[in-house]
Amino acid sequence: MTAGRRESPAPARDSEVPPGDALAPDAGFAQYLAAPEGPQTLPGQAGPDVAIRTVAAEGRRGPVAIRIYGEPSQAAGPALVWLHGGGFVSGSLDMPESDYLGRVLASSGIPVLSVDYRLARDGVHFPVPHEDTLAAWFWIRRNAAELGLDPGLLCLGGAGAGGNLAVGAALYLTDAGKPLPAKLLLAYPFLHAELPPPAGGLDEEVMATLPRYLRFTLEDCVRQAENYVGGPVSMASSYAMPGYADPSGLPPTAMVACEYDDARGSSELFADNLRQAGVPVSFFLARGAVHGHLNHAAGSPEAQPVLDFLATELAAAKALFHSAKPATRGGLPVREG
Repeated sequence: MTAGRRESPAPARDSEVPPGDALAPDAGFAQYLAAPEGPQTLPGQAGPDVAIRTVAAEGRRGPVAIRIYGEPSQAAGPALVWLHGGGFVSGSLDMPESDYLGRVLASSGIPVLSVDYRLARDGVHFPVPHEDTLAAWFWIRRNAAELGLDPGLLCLGGAGAGGNLAVGAALYLTDAGKPLPAKLLLAYPFLHAELPPPAGGLDEEVMATLPRYLRFTLEDCVRQAENYVGGPVSMASSYAMPGYADPSGLPPTAMVACEYDDARGSSELFADNLRQAGVPVSFFLARGAVHGHLNHAAGSPEAQPVLDFLATELAAAKALFHSAKPATRGGLPVREG
């Protein structure tokens, strides 16, 4: 990895779900999709009808669209800046793990600001999506008062590749001495180019029955990482592959991993590294779920425990913020840049 942050050691892991972590009821989601009579996706829903508008942040490569769900001026608590997944090469603000999630959280009183970052295709590579993420974050903070948001209660998160962008941005903010998100919220994040083995292994019988489109294999990870980086993974900045970085100084983190996800070990390893660095972690294992399942199960009971977990963690960010002292570095107040 390219210099920027020292790499974090890989701690030993001897249990699938550490004490105090959350475990969802087994929904049998993977088996249902894999069954001969099962559909490719569970019946989806459009999501609640909420106020939606789009604004634009000015980035280094041009405008970055931000879709705002809910009425921020009416919110008295945290808001979530969210980044969709798609392996850096696909996905949009309209995919369920972005749009449906935004609608559900906004309907519960949590504004969501979804970032339309540039995808790594047609010659686009890191750091462009990373820079778009930071441009959106800084714009939202600068305009928080006008938007009716408390800048100290802004949380940052994402799913899959969006989780990578969220962690990479938080590492940059930490290193640069900028104000941090109140909390990171990550759903099956793509953090390592080479997949560490999941604790307890995977149920190979179940994994073998899954259609190829539901798998996220080592080959997928390496190929997508190299495309994102624009070359060998060995040249990647720690902001591009943040799972290898020392996570010291990151904000409290809530993370969702999926039982039948080839990349589950990446989430588990990152959670362990956060704990070793003294970062508070809430870890939720979605049993019976596969990588990207929020896209396949929008509006279904299978997705609801994950959405409930994220909503609870967002609500907890308010209490955490008000119990904390003002952030300082080197004895001086943190300044926005």
